[in-house]
Amino acid sequence: MIRKYLKKIFNLLMLILLIFSYIVAPMPVKAAGIIKDPKTLGDLQSNLAELKRQKAENERKTEAAKKEIQDKKNAIKNAEKEITQAEADIEAAEKKIEESNARIEGLKEQTEKILKVLQQLQSQNVYLRYLSDSSSITELVMRIAAVEQITESNQKNLKELEVLIKENEQLKKELAEKQKNLEAKIVEYQKAIEKLYGNIESYDKFELDIDTQIKLAQDQVDDYEKKSKDKYGKIVPSATLEELSDIPYNAGWLKPLNSGVVTSTEGYRTHPITGVKYSFHNAIDIGRNAEGTPVYAAAAGIVSGIVRRYSCGGNMVYVQVVVGGVRYTTYYYHLLEINVKVGQTVTQNTIIGKVGGYSTSTSHGGYDTCTTGAHLHFGVAKGFYSGSIPTSSVIVPPGFNNKVGYSWSTRTAYYG
Repeated sequence: MIRKYLKKIFNLLMLILLIFSYIVAPMPVKAAGIIKDPKTLGDLQSNLAELKRQKAENERKTEAAKKEIQDKKNAIKNAEKEITQAEADIEAAEKKIEESNARIEGLKEQTEKILKVLQQLQSQNVYLRYLSDSSSITELVMRIAAVEQITESNQKNLKELEVLIKENEQLKKELAEKQKNLEAKIVEYQKAIEKLYGNIESYDKFELDIDTQIKLAQDQVDDYEKKSKDKYGKIVPSATLEELSDIPYNAGWLKPLNSGVVTSTEGYRTHPITGVKYSFHNAIDIGRNAEGTPVYAAAAGIVSGIVRRYSCGGNMVYVQVVVGGVRYTTYYYHLLEINVKVGQTVTQNTIIGKVGGYSTSTSHGGYDTCTTGAHLHFGVAKGFYSGSIPTSSVIVPPGFNNKVGYSWSTRTAYYG
């Protein structure tokens, strides 16, 4: 009886341990990928790790493409050598054919002369005398055989040379075909190399973006880790971004400039510089402001990212805001200068930078390839981001008519 109770107690304990181990066991980790609209410090840390993984993968692809390019270059060199050899073989074959033709002509002439001599001998009975003058039957047979051998030898040579000519002509044809194929192969390799170089260029551009993304993510992680330590005395990955930053609440929006006019709308358009059709413009462009005009935060929030002197966008600032309880990211491109730093809390009266886009453009000696004149590229996206803005999250900036020509003369103007 005691054993029976002990067995029941043991089974019960095992069941409790099993349930407990299941409860306290770590949850399975999600597959790698960027967390859209991160909510916690842990999300930011995960995004940073994923960006670094993407960069490593990018570098691997770049090296693989470079190796393939080198292999294709080596193949081209080999093909070029084969073409050179084929050309030499063709030249040798042509020379051989010329020599054979010359020998044929020579043998033809020699044969004709022999036949003429034999004919003359026969007509003058010299041929018969030549044979009848033989001192013996053996010599007679030998003389007959000698005459026949002369003619047979010439005929044999002619046949051999004709065969040789046919072989040489076939060789010439085959070599020409080989040269044609090799030249086609070189063109194919060249196209493959161009494509691979294009891939490397895309990898390099993406890698630059990745490097920028990593820097932005690292800056943001460093800022929130510092805030986490200040608030809790240690890094707390589960802490939300709102509680760590105390992001100000906004009841509404203001314009980022005191006045201006929409010169390009948000959405798909024909790119004004590249001419690419259906290029997505993730913001509105605001013109009619000189370089150096103050740019204000459209809503109070936390500066989440800063990029300086980027090849497309120039100086850029990202600010995470909460308006009416909704999370947004505002972003400002082509700035002449930046007056804020990552982690800084800004109000709607904070000057985050100044309008640029003219002196900073490559067309006027600057570094920004995506602008030709002074303007502000102002965008808004739903969710918190710092650099990589998903197209699906982009919205028309609140307070703006998404129409070229819409203008205002005060920051408090809503729709005109």
